[in-house]
Amino acid sequence: MVMSKDQKEASSDKISSTAWKTLIILSLLATMVMYAETMLVPAIPDLIKDFHISYGISSWILTTYLVAGAIMTPIAGKLSDIYGKKKMLIVIIMIYAVGVSLGGFVTNIYEMLAVRVIQGIGMSMFPIAFGLIREQFPMRKLAIGQGVITSMFAAGAVIGLVAGGHLIQNYGWQATFFSIIPIVLTLIAVVRKFIHVNEVHPQWRTEGQNQKITSSKSNLDIQGAVTLAVSVTAFLMALTFVETGDSVSFSTMFGLVAIGVVYMVLFVIIEKRSASPLIDLKILLNKTILPANVMIMIVGMSMFMVFQTIPVLVRSPVPLGFGEAPVATANVQLPFALVLLIFGPTSGFIISKLGSTKPIIAGSMIGAAGFASLLLYHSTEFTISISLAVLSTGLSLINVGSMNVIMLATPRQNVGVSLGMSTLIRIIGASIGPAMAGMFMQTHKTSLAGIAGTFPTPDSYNLIFFCATIVSIASVGLAVFLRKSVIQTLVHTK
Repeated sequence: MVMSKDQKEASSDKISSTAWKTLIILSLLATMVMYAETMLVPAIPDLIKDFHISYGISSWILTTYLVAGAIMTPIAGKLSDIYGKKKMLIVIIMIYAVGVSLGGFVTNIYEMLAVRVIQGIGMSMFPIAFGLIREQFPMRKLAIGQGVITSMFAAGAVIGLVAGGHLIQNYGWQATFFSIIPIVLTLIAVVRKFIHVNEVHPQWRTEGQNQKITSSKSNLDIQGAVTLAVSVTAFLMALTFVETGDSVSFSTMFGLVAIGVVYMVLFVIIEKRSASPLIDLKILLNKTILPANVMIMIVGMSMFMVFQTIPVLVRSPVPLGFGEAPVATANVQLPFALVLLIFGPTSGFIISKLGSTKPIIAGSMIGAAGFASLLLYHSTEFTISISLAVLSTGLSLINVGSMNVIMLATPRQNVGVSLGMSTLIRIIGASIGPAMAGMFMQTHKTSLAGIAGTFPTPDSYNLIFFCATIVSIASVGLAVFLRKSVIQTLVHTK
């Protein structure tokens, strides 16, 4: 029996049971990691108090985790090409398990930051996960796989906010770390048993393949990773030193900026000369991939700026905040996570029907409206929740659409490198979000009679939401540019 063209296309677009099984397991990993991240969010004010740290320093509880993830992500992608995706995925999950197991035992900010670095390394599992999805899902169904994983990130955020609020309020923030240990150990066993990857066995490789792998090992871009880590860290530390405003801090700040610039230049030089660069500049500077990556960076910045800011606003004493407990903090942010949970898979289906660029433009407009609403109406918990729900809708459309554009625009042989770069860029954006929020909260604070400590003023929140609104408005123009670029690419390929 001869199949028609439509029947062949339908057959090639069918998602196999193996692909669905892999997607479910990887989605559970996404749920766990986002649960681990958001469960600690309501405790940020408690950590500031327990560790006797400033609002600027507190942002490093999120930022350290993110920077470590940003640096390790492309390295993990390359190592997965050398040693195999499944093997590296298991190793990285085991490192993550060590990090979360130690988290409940820390007693000061330095131990916390060290543990967060270990946990950040665990974030590098996701380029490997997205690479597995790319290999097993039909091209036309990629957006669905992306949407499902995005929705499970949101599911983890929902569980993390609800469970985290109750754990912190009743048992202390240490309990949030202890709750993850059995989950991560179970998932290690599940990945080992049920994920199957069609990777070339070492005995079946040709001589040329073995030479290529040996070369990849020797060309692992450690110099690039070190210079990028120094550059990003220096820039973010400069934001932290803005907080005191004295001459010594300003001179230190400018020194850190200079270090950041120098090491960024060195990073670019190293990447151009490297046989196996951490970031492939040719791929990154592609006129379709670059704006999509910038959009992803904006999504990361927006999400983690919210995670840093809202708990402090909700738990600060009246009249500077709402004077609420950890559970109430979680409830205020819950609509953000719930909408992301609903819109994750919905965005995937929308994009599979309408294409990527129209939903990205719509998402950027909705995201800008969400931040503008936060700027104008953050005087009650209800209006904050509504604004966060609007913002979440926009971010979901942008994230799924941009990732889909990148995967479709990248040659198959470069997918691992490209996804690693995209994840790195998103994480760098995410690390900027809390650092920016912490800077404004530390530079605009005051004290209240009869209450120990200092707290951010209304001006700090206005500045945070204003900056986020401006960035979001700029992203609308970027989304329009991206659409034109995609259309031009399609015209040239016909």
